[in-house]
Amino acid sequence: MVWVKDSSFKHKFEMSKNGIKDVNVLLEKFKKSKTPIQEAETELRKLYNKKDYDRGITLYNSLDINYRLWGKINMSWPNSNTFGPRYEVLHPITNKPVNIPDRGWRWKKDTFDKAINLEQITKLHDGTYICGRIWFDKDEHTQPSSILFLDDVESLLLRSIISLKSDGGIEVEELFDGKSYFSYPKPISLIKILIDSLTLNNNDIILDFFSGSATTAHATLELNKDDCGNRKFIMVQMPEECEESSEAFKAGYKNIADIGKERIRRVIKKIKKEQEGKLDLDGTNGKQDLGFKVFKLQESNFKIWRTDIKTEAELTEQIELHIEPLAENANIENVLYELLLKSGVPLTAKIEEKDGYYLVDDNEIAIILETVNTDIIKSVIAKNPRKVITLDHLFNKNDQLKTNTALQMKDAGIEFKVV
Repeated sequence: MVWVKDSSFKHKFEMSKNGIKDVNVLLEKFKKSKTPIQEAETELRKLYNKKDYDRGITLYNSLDINYRLWGKINMSWPNSNTFGPRYEVLHPITNKPVNIPDRGWRWKKDTFDKAINLEQITKLHDGTYICGRIWFDKDEHTQPSSILFLDDVESLLLRSIISLKSDGGIEVEELFDGKSYFSYPKPISLIKILIDSLTLNNNDIILDFFSGSATTAHATLELNKDDCGNRKFIMVQMPEECEESSEAFKAGYKNIADIGKERIRRVIKKIKKEQEGKLDLDGTNGKQDLGFKVFKLQESNFKIWRTDIKTEAELTEQIELHIEPLAENANIENVLYELLLKSGVPLTAKIEEKDGYYLVDDNEIAIILETVNTDIIKSVIAKNPRKVITLDHLFNKNDQLKTNTALQMKDAGIEFKVV
């Protein structure tokens, strides 16, 4: 089921052709080694025979001088119940008329005239010719074809029925040393196809609200590896408990969320290992974002102000509780992320721990969560963040220090907030 906020939004659901990555890798190899065109075409056809790709790829089996892959498209009229236009086409070398298709040409004459370029005739290694976007055989006895480059049609419309050979269960077992910890996970290849067809670019955010074994996270990481993308994923999973008799429970995974988290860790480890020792051919190896953070829903780290206060005694008690706003079980790291959320900062923000404070997103925000002193203040101001956040009780009731800090921040042009 597909939903969109704006009904005027149009999106073409496409999927990459099977084998396009393998072909592009081989073409890049040809370019770097300057393989002779005829030899390169032979190697390409060997790959096609070995992999058994469909015609959407194998149709493209010729290379131009820049190793750009192209294929010949039949120019006969495609409809068996009607007829196309009939006009004379001269062979560029013999200057004699070529055979006209029985049912006429696919194109109108003016379309054909725009596609052909008789001023730039290129002779290929097999003795045939290219004139613009039209291919001719050695003489006029063979019908010409139009030329289409593979890089112009690397994708096709998403198919109504997607048939895959991959097995999601085996993929998970391979990560977990042959152990079966999750029943009927979806294949990575399926999710990769769906994500690729839905996303507008390779920087999108993919949310899976029922993540299970985290197949979507696995697929997103693999896609980023394939095209050097920077897609981000958000996996949401209730801590549904594993059966005590299950292999997963015996291995230490108490709930489904634990299995998903461990799968993501193992996928990241696997990708890192695959990248070890590889040449940085495109300047991106080793730069893929392979980090992820785990968050759990819990009560606020700050005491909640009651709205049902009815007596003066209840009001006094509530005010006394807020002299120390942090809850008794508050954890520093949890407080840090809660303050970030309250400040509108995404959970994916880059965080650097410094001596006495944290820097967020390259000096955008500094958060002080240790006892405030003049050294920490000087260090923070030297970083020149846009905003500084700290807790009131960290001044140890030293109002003068708090006032001086506020003035110093103001003089430095830094927004200062005390919680």
